Amino acid sequence: MTGQPRSTPRPVVLLRPVPGDSAVHRLWAGTKLIVVFGISVLLTFYPGWATIGAAAVLVFGAAAIARIPRGALPTVPRWLWVLLVVGGATAAMSGGDPAGFGGLLYFLRITALSFVLLGLGAMVSWTTNVAEIAPAVAVLGKPLRLLRIPIDDWAVALALALRAFPMLIDEFRVLYAARRLRPRARPRSRRHRRRLWAREAIDLITAAITVTLRRADEMGDAITARGGSGQISASPARPRLADLSTLVIVAVVCGAAVALELTVLGTT
Repeated sequence: MTGQPRSTPRPVVLLRPVPGDSAVHRLWAGTKLIVVFGISVLLTFYPGWATIGAAAVLVFGAAAIARIPRGALPTVPRWLWVLLVVGGATAAMSGGDPAGFGGLLYFLRITALSFVLLGLGAMVSWTTNVAEIAPAVAVLGKPLRLLRIPIDDWAVALALALRAFPMLIDEFRVLYAARRLRPRARPRSRRHRRRLWAREAIDLITAAITVTLRRADEMGDAITARGGSGQISASPARPRLADLSTLVIVAVVCGAAVALELTVLGTT
């Protein structure tokens, strides 16, 4: 009698938008960057339960509007849950007010804050095309040009990094899979085992550098064929009425959370 087949863990998917057409997908990329930056700054100065809850509501609301499926969420490994339980138990032993659970509550608050920030980044990744981020950064950084800061060059570098990151991850996965298929020699001693590990690490690093340089050369040829790097940071997309409405809603929710934190819950 065979048991039930184990479900395949879902990997972490970065910088690849979830297919769909929603109000969140149609927002200007600069608006999403402003929202993420604003909420991050807010949680830095006011990391209370009210502000964390307000940010979580905004994240879940955006996910519902964008119709993000559950399959987009990566599988959380068991060791992470074990680590959280051990961390929570250790924090609970430190005691503190109220009623001796101050350490545990502080640990839970930091954990919730981390998950909210990860959710903000994931929402931008799931609903924004990578090609839209660099032009948005160039538009938002226009005031910095008065200080002679090369914001266009920074936007191009950011765009190239964002486009190359998923591609290189796939290449490294192929290299790792090919390495696992290679026959392994049985180590005769611990010293021989360390030599084998060092040799495999050097081979893997050399192959990764070679693949990276080859991909960079191909990307450079493609950029030259399409008119140069200036085309990367150029885009006609600009904020619209929906973007202004989104910023107003986020500002109202965050302002209400700060007011609740300072008046009813008290500063922490």
